[in-house]
Amino acid sequence: MLTGLSFWMFCSSTECKGEEKVTQPPGDVILTQGQTATLKCTFTTIDSNPDLFWYKQEVNSYPKFILRRSRYSADNSPEFVKDRFDAELKDSSVPLMIQDLHVCDSAVYYCALRPTVTGNHQRLDKKLWSCSNSMLLFLFLFLSFTKISLFIFM
Repeated sequence: MLTGLSFWMFCSSTECKGEEKVTQPPGDVILTQGQTATLKCTFTTIDSNPDLFWYKQEVNSYPKFILRRSRYSADNSPEFVKDRFDAELKDSSVPLMIQDLHVCDSAVYYCALRPTVTGNHQRLDKKLWSCSNSMLLFLFLFLSFTKISLFIFM
């Protein structure tokens, strides 16, 4: 089970130090068809314009991009229309709302953070706290992410 990935950045100036972190509450969300799900995601970043992503991973499949939010833009995958899948980027959170739940919405949902790193840095390190073998490729795409499972019953 993947619980988190932290990003450490060391620079020649003190303004460059920071930790990038994404957190989702542990446990599963269990709802019934037709309800609305709100999946929580909080983050910590030194970036003033971070990119936050939501992904959906069904059993025996790869993570599928749902949406991206930043301070100045919002994008949804055509497969995940905004009237059902939406997220509002706040100061330190980006909760995903899924309206009119269908049984096929049952999956593992990942919240991910990709800060925009600018300036001259001498060293860039990633510290992996824990991971699952199936997610190693996904780790290289994002600096921080966590997951939450959503189960919908009829």
